[in-house]
Amino acid sequence: MKTRITFAALAAFLMASPAFAQPAAAPTTGPAAGRAIAFNRSLGNCLACHTMKGGDVPSNVGPMLNDMKLRFPDRKVLFQILWDEEKRNPQTVMPAFGKNLILDRRQIEAIIDFLYTL
Repeated sequence: MKTRITFAALAAFLMASPAFAQPAAAPTTGPAAGRAIAFNRSLGNCLACHTMKGGDVPSNVGPMLNDMKLRFPDRKVLFQILWDEEKRNPQTVMPAFGKNLILDRRQIEAIIDFLYTL
């Protein structure tokens, strides 16, 4: 009598093997997540306008992002700038990341976590 291995059993066996293990999910909060969002050209894309440590493209459209915790000790102020800088400065060219649904609150908080390391 031959033993048959069903496709479902084979698939279950293969999926349990280390070769098919799912990669660890990227962090969604904290400085590492914020850096990933800030440097991602389809998300924050901060490097398009700002020069900052770790960036590979110097820019002079917006101010250099350094000493951020010293410059913005009130985290709420920095959050509002990222959410909707047009409210504070109607002449800005900075996108209203939150108001325009480019980034959500969690993503903006993660960017601030990262900026506070600069």
